[in-house]
Amino acid sequence: MQAETDFAEFIEVWLHESMGVDMAMTQTLKMLILCVIMGFLALLFWWIGQMIINRVIERLIRKTSTDWDDVLLEQGVFRKLGHVIPALVVSELSPVVFSDYPSWIPTIEQVTDAFVLLIFIRVLISFISAITVFLHRSPKFRDKPIASFTQLAKILIWSIGGIILFGVLFGKNPLTLFTALGAVSAVLILVFKDTILGFMASIQLTMNDMVRIGDWVSVPQYGADGDVIEINLTTVKVANWDKTISTVPTYSFVSDSFKNWRGMQESGGRRIKRAVNLKISRVKFCDQEMLSRLSKISLVKDYIEERKKEIEKYNSDKQIDTQSSVVNGRRMTNIGIFRVYILNYLRQNPRLNQEMTCMVRQLEATEKGVPLEIYCFSAIKAWVDYEGIQSDLFDHILAAVHQFDLEIFENPAGSDWQKIN
Repeated sequence: MQAETDFAEFIEVWLHESMGVDMAMTQTLKMLILCVIMGFLALLFWWIGQMIINRVIERLIRKTSTDWDDVLLEQGVFRKLGHVIPALVVSELSPVVFSDYPSWIPTIEQVTDAFVLLIFIRVLISFISAITVFLHRSPKFRDKPIASFTQLAKILIWSIGGIILFGVLFGKNPLTLFTALGAVSAVLILVFKDTILGFMASIQLTMNDMVRIGDWVSVPQYGADGDVIEINLTTVKVANWDKTISTVPTYSFVSDSFKNWRGMQESGGRRIKRAVNLKISRVKFCDQEMLSRLSKISLVKDYIEERKKEIEKYNSDKQIDTQSSVVNGRRMTNIGIFRVYILNYLRQNPRLNQEMTCMVRQLEATEKGVPLEIYCFSAIKAWVDYEGIQSDLFDHILAAVHQFDLEIFENPAGSDWQKIN
């Protein structure tokens, strides 16, 4: 410190005696010169620090086999830490530069301390960001809502750091400020309601494994239907299939209902559940001519032969007169054979998962006919392929229905009414 004081006195003597500056202006000019020198030294040391960080430390980090130090470098933790150097230079030289204005020194030191504290807050924020990136790169945490917890940590750091920063700048005890904030806790809870709800929801989503990044979710209330691309403290971003992005409050995944398609994606197939409506008036018993004709269809040939023997034996054992009326005894129907045909067609389809439920069932008849519902699972779960498999399946069913003397129900079109007229 003695060397700096001597240097300041040398500048003062040089200005007054050598340059002939008036004594009243000497102190001001001396302070300006020292400020310039101090600023130059601060920039010089900052530049040297950045050079060391960007070249020496970066090269050392790139040579290591670990990833965490690379992430710290990418998030600028070391670079931001280097901003402390000029603040330390100013803090050390300010007593010399402002020796003629001692009342200024405490204020400058407060500002410098606040700047150093701000730098450390930013370093902590960058460190948390680095933790987020590092965990997202890990397979164990890639689909977890890490951002929710790191965002909360950032909010706490900024809140606590901001209070301490305010106390440093204005010379107040931070504990006093924290006590004052406790008195307005109700207001703070109201202001940070969404944050608090989002944090609690994030914990529940994580603990119960309800939503992961990459899950396909459907949230009808918010028009969201697509893949989850981000889960943070207050919102969940969903990339919809139409390439739009929906932002859904995190708490909605706890308070409201939603559909997560992860179970389907992790299973062996994707469900196909669709019905075709048949005209009731076309449903009838099969006569010998129809049975003979349908027996030529390979998928139901064996079934017709077996059922024919079974029915003939039953009617014979019960001595039922099947000639007097078609409703006497047991008979096959065209809709029953058609149902067996569809089921056999599904079972021989290589693009369906045969290990999962596969059935064709008749639903309750309505004013729109008799529904035959196809219930099976596609072996391929990708959306485009799935829709192709489903379309091919029903293309065949709709084309084959007429072979069984059945007809698809449909409401009359305008052309139908014109034909009647």
